[in-house]
Amino acid sequence: MYKRVLLKISGEQLAGREGGIDPEFVAWLAGEIQKATATGVQMAIVVGGGNFLRGATFAGHGIERPTADYMGMLATVMNGLALMDMLEHHGQTTRVQTNIHIHQVAEPFIRRRAVRHLEKNRVVIVAGGLGKPYLTTDTAAASVALELDCDVILKATKVDGIYDKDPAKHDDAVRYDKLSYQEAVSNPDISVMDKAAIGLAMEQGIPLIVFDLHQDDNILRAVSGEDIGTSVS
Repeated sequence: MYKRVLLKISGEQLAGREGGIDPEFVAWLAGEIQKATATGVQMAIVVGGGNFLRGATFAGHGIERPTADYMGMLATVMNGLALMDMLEHHGQTTRVQTNIHIHQVAEPFIRRRAVRHLEKNRVVIVAGGLGKPYLTTDTAAASVALELDCDVILKATKVDGIYDKDPAKHDDAVRYDKLSYQEAVSNPDISVMDKAAIGLAMEQGIPLIVFDLHQDDNILRAVSGEDIGTSVS
């Protein structure tokens, strides 16, 4: 079992049918996270904001890319706050920290404070990406995992691992059990995680596991070190 993990959740997975946040799914997700933290594993979470908007695709028509990216960072804060309340409803003490200044609703991300929260068995949700435009929340996840000395990055997705091509479009897509960092970076058909994030993980040697978020107990299985999804190392 891992001692400390970084769980990356995309904003799209929190969305309801009409966008925004699906409270029923977030409640289920909070329960799944609580099952994992009940084992004693320390968990930091980086959440995306794509259920509200993506800076890279929202920019244009008079809105500059940096402004759109900052709007996306604010979207991640909304997701982080929703997940925090759901986790605390399940009895899991949680703190939201952000890399943008928003003191009324969240703490600033301070490495030593975050580590102390983790040591006290609090979940730390890091929102606001890295606080800078042009950087994805995947890259933020890799950076935060390294800052907090996490053992592994758990990338939760809608599919059960990494495939050689999009399984939603190709019935003959083949799932990988294991990949090297170099294979994940060099294959243009692999887009499950930002290449910069994979490159950062490769540079620092932190393993990455891509798995299906939507199956009961999969987060628990992942933090327990079970063979699940696709491992990149």
